[in-house]
Amino acid sequence: MTLFQSLLLGIVQGLTEFLPVSSSAHLVLVPFILNWTLDPTKVFIFDVLVQLGTLVSVIAYFWKDLLVIFKAVIAGIPSKKPFEDPNARLGWFTLLATVPAGLGGLLLKSKVEAAFSSPVLTAVLLFVTAVMLTLAEIFTRRERDLESLTPLDALVIGFFQLLAIFPGISRSGATISGGLTRKLKREAAARFSFLMSIPIMLAAGLLSALDLAKVPDVGSFLPVLSLGFFAALGVGYLSIRWLLGFLKSRSLFPFAIYCGVVSVLTIFIAYFR
Repeated sequence: MTLFQSLLLGIVQGLTEFLPVSSSAHLVLVPFILNWTLDPTKVFIFDVLVQLGTLVSVIAYFWKDLLVIFKAVIAGIPSKKPFEDPNARLGWFTLLATVPAGLGGLLLKSKVEAAFSSPVLTAVLLFVTAVMLTLAEIFTRRERDLESLTPLDALVIGFFQLLAIFPGISRSGATISGGLTRKLKREAAARFSFLMSIPIMLAAGLLSALDLAKVPDVGSFLPVLSLGFFAALGVGYLSIRWLLGFLKSRSLFPFAIYCGVVSVLTIFIAYFR
């Protein structure tokens, strides 16, 4: 992987991690469309570790919210009323929503890694994302705020996040769609989606860091990795800010159309290449 490839993939990661278009799909499909030949082992580790850049960006964007949530959770423990404060509830529900994807990721790790090597499968799953976004827009009522979130809401949205362990199923797209099925407003669903991304992205990054130690000549790989990390961090921060503003008044249909077009284009290229 060259510095240019790392920079481009870092920018792609930052743009697509929080937009509901599947960052994992783009990290598979961009090299495929550009006909790059990359080491699959290093690519998988790069893909997961570069997500740490977007993890830092979401923490940086929501640091005030996270501080309030953390203080509320800690304050609720000695008082034996852990769910009384709305911010404490949000903190506990964020962790609860992480459980399905966390367990699924551990149990299906080998299958997930294999899926990263199949551009056609990724393209098909990206089309599934398009369908999911479309159905969520057509058949849901958006009337609830985050303050009304329940444990059942958190679990349902968590199971939607489980779908996104495979490349092509957008994590933000799946969780925002899951939030819409629970009648959350678009912006509220997106906000919870971003918050619940933090534990799962941190866990994925730590697991991949263990794999990184097994890669031969890892020292020469780190400068390339660092460039992608910082590109993803900066672009990811801007993507969060833009999407939250966009969803205040607009729908998910443009992202559904985009996912459908990229999916069909990729399958077309694979068929005729």
